[in-house]
Amino acid sequence: MAKTKPFDTQVDRYEGWFEKNNYAYESQVQAVRSVLPQGRGVEVGVGTGRFAAPLGIKLGVDPSGTMREVARKKGIDVVPGVAEDLPFPDETQDFVLMVTVICFFDDVPEAFKEARRVLKPGGSLVVAFIDRETPTGRIYDANKADSVFYKEATFYSASEVRSLLEDAGFATISFTQTIFKDPREMTELEPVKEGSGEGVFSIARAIK
Repeated sequence: MAKTKPFDTQVDRYEGWFEKNNYAYESQVQAVRSVLPQGRGVEVGVGTGRFAAPLGIKLGVDPSGTMREVARKKGIDVVPGVAEDLPFPDETQDFVLMVTVICFFDDVPEAFKEARRVLKPGGSLVVAFIDRETPTGRIYDANKADSVFYKEATFYSASEVRSLLEDAGFATISFTQTIFKDPREMTELEPVKEGSGEGVFSIARAIK
């Protein structure tokens, strides 16, 4: 069952994090933009459209009705659904984007298989996630019980995400990362670097 309760009831708090930690948010957007391919795509777990809107993505999927309404006001066509059962035909998308949502999925392997199913040949699955094996990631994981949103989250390492993508049938996988300190301490945009293991905001790009 999709873990939507905190997102249904705490939209203002969710939006407030991005406003309060604007340098972190803009660094995340910058990092995703650096690897996101052009073409027709969908953001899975689009939420309030915090990433889809600045990235020009017009289609989204989300299980939270409250979040969908906010995203629609930003001009995004959002449909109800979950990552494990996407409401799209085979081979119709140039890319599928997932931003800090795999930690909430009921079945990550099935979600990755579904993404591969809807991707065109040569299409990309772009997965941004909190890397558990980074210094800040370890803090997030240790304190998740105190978080409204992350209480039930399961964080993954970059090596785990790579293995899950390979098991789903993706062959070409690369990593990018950003945010190398506590977001609350940021006073400027963070750089975007290739690889993984340092930046808590890690992005895997896998090509079908």
